[in-house]
Amino acid sequence: MNIQVSSVAPEDVGSLRGFLEEALRDGEPIPEEFVGWLRDAVASETMEILAASIEGRTVGVAVVAYRPNISAAADFASIEELYVSPWARSRGVGRALLDAAGERCVDLGVSYVEVQTDDEAAGFYDAYGYEEESGVRVMSRSLMICRE
Repeated sequence: MNIQVSSVAPEDVGSLRGFLEEALRDGEPIPEEFVGWLRDAVASETMEILAASIEGRTVGVAVVAYRPNISAAADFASIEELYVSPWARSRGVGRALLDAAGERCVDLGVSYVEVQTDDEAAGFYDAYGYEEESGVRVMSRSLMICRE
């Protein structure tokens, strides 16, 4: 199976919209304002979208965020999203996306990559050398955002 992984250019972010809506939002539309923000983040290189395709059809994405880490005095990357279409799973697509993300991080001088995952996908990341962080707890808080 010939899997192609490429970095999505800012002007092409909108063309992935339908795939992202189905894959990551259960079909719920992504607001146009957010698509613009995503395009700007890709243009500023604080975020990268890697798209995997088979025979020209998008079958997976990895969204990687880059930012400086003050305590490490180095750049840091976080895999924000990694999704592979159900029919393309167990065919090397996830590995190809992780490999591409890793290569990009090396090219950019990023030495630390993290991913937040659920128990179901933890084994996938473990198989590719990701380790559970001991003593780290992820905490979150939702805030009400009012838009006019």
